[in-house]
Amino acid sequence: MTLTAPETPAPPRRAATSPPPRPGAARRAWRTLSPYAYVAPFFTLFAAFGLFPLLYTAFVSLYRVELQTPGDMEWRGLGNYTALLGDTYFWTSLRNTFTIGVLSTVPQLAMALFLAHLLNYRMRGRTFLRTAILLPYATSVAAATLVFAQLFGRDFGLINYALGLIGIDPVDWQTGTLASQIAVSTIVIWRWTGYNALIYLAGMQSIPDELYEAAAMDGASRWRQFFHVTLPGLRPTIVFTVIVSTIGATQLFGEPLLLEGSVSGGISHQYQTLGLYMYEQGWGFFHLGRAAAIAWVMFLLIVVLVGVNALIARRRSRGERGEGSAGARRSDPAGRVTRAPRLRRTDHTVRTHAGRTDRTDRSDREEAGR
Repeated sequence: MTLTAPETPAPPRRAATSPPPRPGAARRAWRTLSPYAYVAPFFTLFAAFGLFPLLYTAFVSLYRVELQTPGDMEWRGLGNYTALLGDTYFWTSLRNTFTIGVLSTVPQLAMALFLAHLLNYRMRGRTFLRTAILLPYATSVAAATLVFAQLFGRDFGLINYALGLIGIDPVDWQTGTLASQIAVSTIVIWRWTGYNALIYLAGMQSIPDELYEAAAMDGASRWRQFFHVTLPGLRPTIVFTVIVSTIGATQLFGEPLLLEGSVSGGISHQYQTLGLYMYEQGWGFFHLGRAAAIAWVMFLLIVVLVGVNALIARRRSRGERGEGSAGARRSDPAGRVTRAPRLRRTDHTVRTHAGRTDRTDRSDREEAGR
């Protein structure tokens, strides 16, 4: 009789692990095309309501087209553009657009920067002030312009009444050239100062607090902190607001139209902008071809002004970088320019602790001698 050891059961065999199924062709295609599908609605609307009108306006500007018969188009080439160069009212509207743009943009951005600097500090009712400062932007341009038209009235206007209290003669705000342009610029300043102030405030809050703390430890006042910390940190924001304000000043239309209710911009076209001039040519004199040419002149003018602003900002930033790198260099007695060595924070710390240790040892020795 033989004894046999019981057989041990064999371990269960593991099932072969199969690789995860690869996505199908349709799923791979959707992963590739889904980002474009998400942004497609914007580009579709932009092509329908932005790009197509722009190109069609350029096409119409090369023809003689009347509003009564838009189907009858006569080829003129650059005739509409050359006609603008010989029109005195075109140059008047261009000059008025530039003057009103300067009168409204410069004070507007300066006041917005000052208000943002005040709202950046802790004060009571800061949230309410930040909300209230945006109310002029939310007000209808028609309602605001009609109110200001009453304020700038010649005979019964509140502004002339206030000027009379201090001995100044009444001003004809709607007939004088400079006076009417100041009136239009005042409306623009009132509407857009709060909007730009909030943009500046957002830019100020992105500046690190450590810079202000370091400036305060060095004894810098709030105004010195504003000029040496806030303004350099707000440079990209300032460039953005200047560009947006330039575009808005070039397209100014509602304020000068509703100030007196005239498309001509006053009796002698004293405050007629390019927007009013285009509207007068297209819907007043029914010259759609010339109005399209004016629209393209405005578009090219905006492109040139934006390019000039960007170029000036870029050159200024490069100049400041060059001054900073030149300030970090020094010349040796031989006349060679070398870069000034930077003091590492660790070395400064070691030297500081070493100085403190030496002073401590010296005081201990003096105590022992006594």
